[in-house]
Amino acid sequence: MADAADAVSMARFDADDLTVETKPDASPVTEADLATERAIRDILAAERPHDGVFGEEFGRQGDQARQWIIDPIDGTANYLRGIPMWGTLICLAVEGRPVVGVVSVPGISRRWWAAEGLGAWTVDAGGSPARLRVSGIDRIEDASVSFQSIRQWDDAGHLPALVALSRRVWRDRGYGDVWPYMLLAEGRLEFVAEFDVKEYDIAAVVPIVTEAGGRFTSFEGDETLSARSSLATNGVLHESFLAFLHSDHVPV
Repeated sequence: MADAADAVSMARFDADDLTVETKPDASPVTEADLATERAIRDILAAERPHDGVFGEEFGRQGDQARQWIIDPIDGTANYLRGIPMWGTLICLAVEGRPVVGVVSVPGISRRWWAAEGLGAWTVDAGGSPARLRVSGIDRIEDASVSFQSIRQWDDAGHLPALVALSRRVWRDRGYGDVWPYMLLAEGRLEFVAEFDVKEYDIAAVVPIVTEAGGRFTSFEGDETLSARSSLATNGVLHESFLAFLHSDHVPV
């Protein structure tokens, strides 16, 4: 499915005549978003006709006990501007629990995947699969964090907490979209958090982060896909980050 998605999305990437529309939630959608999701759904219809599907562009259909959750192009704003940091996210959830995740970023020839109990892996163009492992950094002061965007944290009412965090950690960067989660799984970051996320934005990421040894919850610390927020860490620092972000000394 990732191969098929990559072929469709890359065929229209950075095209001068790319068709772009605005969805009711004011987010952009391109012809490539729609075509990529159709390509994945066509394969599922042929290979797994009894499974349910939940995609960003065409919604839910079928059984929700065993459900494929799809974001055909995560990072559409990057895609339509010709920036290669966007990807296709594919997840299999069983009884609401993400058990398989695939993230493919063809613009940089990278792919990551994981399955429950089988580890997390990555491969680049022409390379051999390499197993992923989060970092062992155990002090917030030594951590490198990614915050997605200042506006997102401001809109969620948590900008003061982000500023306070930036003053304590070693390094902060707003890498954005799915890529920082993969950097975390590779051991290159210790913290990624964002707000206003849907299930299809994060479902595929969960198995990759957790199978690499990290932890994935909502910003409040709950293990759910429906909280509309996410907090991924290297695991050892998860409770410390939660405590800091929600502590009384962080300004509101």
